[in-house]
Amino acid sequence: MKEDSRATTTTPDSEVSALLRVLDGQRRHVLGILDGLDAEALRRPVLPSGWHCLGLVQHLALDVERFWFQAVVAGDEEIILGLPSGDEAWNVPPEVPAVDVLDRYRQEAELADTVITGTAAGTAPAWWPHDLFGEPHLHTLRDVLLHVITETACHAGHLDAARELIDGRRWLVLT
Repeated sequence: MKEDSRATTTTPDSEVSALLRVLDGQRRHVLGILDGLDAEALRRPVLPSGWHCLGLVQHLALDVERFWFQAVVAGDEEIILGLPSGDEAWNVPPEVPAVDVLDRYRQEAELADTVITGTAAGTAPAWWPHDLFGEPHLHTLRDVLLHVITETACHAGHLDAARELIDGRRWLVLT
């Protein structure tokens, strides 16, 4: 990210820290509900739309963590130029091992955390995808974090349903 007048910080404020804890909980849910599934089960579509758990995790890695934090919040030009188009991120080539997709999600979350913890809650996005969303509707890191928490939680619920259809396991949320 190039130098500008954007607010940055080395220690996240309490609001950012609280939002990051909630996001981390959703990330753990995503990975936890998939724990114990083999590569075949992770690639098995169980809903009429045809998506599978591994494709959804790759979507979360590339279209959510990478897109919203490295592209939108940080404005990383290399990331912006390499963004997938359409539903590319949902398609996991058969030769890509499941563990690589899960590790990629963890890595993208770590990279996102670096952006999040180095940015003040009220900081405006460095870049906005007008071609996808028109005029900006998320105006600060706070807004982006809330959006990503919501999207990740929604997809964690999708994974809950898929897991129950695959082998009957259910995720119990106690906190």
